[in-house]
Amino acid sequence: MAHTPSTAPQPPAPFGDSALDLAGRTALVTGAAGGIGRACALRLAAAGATVRGVDLDAGGLAELREAAAGLPGTVEAHPLDLTDLDAAERLAAGTDVLVNNAGLQLVSPIEDFPPEVFRTVLTVMLEAPFRLVRGALPHMYARGWGRIVNISSVHGLRASAYKSAYVAAKHGLEGLSKVTALEGAAHGVTSNCVCPGYVRTPLVEKQIEGQAAAHGIPAERVVTEIMLADSALKRLIEPAEVAAAVAYLCAPQSSFVTGTSLVMDGGWSAH
Repeated sequence: MAHTPSTAPQPPAPFGDSALDLAGRTALVTGAAGGIGRACALRLAAAGATVRGVDLDAGGLAELREAAAGLPGTVEAHPLDLTDLDAAERLAAGTDVLVNNAGLQLVSPIEDFPPEVFRTVLTVMLEAPFRLVRGALPHMYARGWGRIVNISSVHGLRASAYKSAYVAAKHGLEGLSKVTALEGAAHGVTSNCVCPGYVRTPLVEKQIEGQAAAHGIPAERVVTEIMLADSALKRLIEPAEVAAAVAYLCAPQSSFVTGTSLVMDGGWSAH
């Protein structure tokens, strides 16, 4: 019987140049004006992608575009409130790489947690990613290639008191990512989560300031003694480190990595 060549996508060679090359690809990054999102947008633009930077902060997006000047790729500014779910889904059309990063936080006991804030957190951090994935998949399927990276958290795997909305949203994002991986596998689309511990972002710095004031101790002790009490490594993660993990999940050598979570928590979950 004659051998019929397989038409299935072939895995990349295990050796040789596996540098990330996204020339000709379009990426969308939410929360791109600062922190992790900014670092991811710049990393993907450095790999040659056309990056759609999405954020409420139009000024921050303008600064991002300036920072990307001279990189192989380009950054487009798309000011958008992700609670406008229809607009988010439309903007995701035609993207090859989707990084769901935007988030917000409120620390409060459940009995005092404002229901409207809980709803907003889940809208921005879970329902919007669903709509963005929904908008992006038809193009990814048509091209037979796509990369979805959801910026989850150690709180997508473990809980902390007083963070009901954030923990619920991140746990939901982990589930959405796995379902997307199962559905996308036959179409060349991978879906994964990156789960950092505390990252040096404006969101975290505000928490440090609040904890320092509440406990009457220096900010350095808040980090090492309170926030990172369960972490083996007593430092904050830098946004560029998270961006490097995102780049890895988009690179050729990670084509078999899907439906999983890349944990960057300094040993927090090793307990």
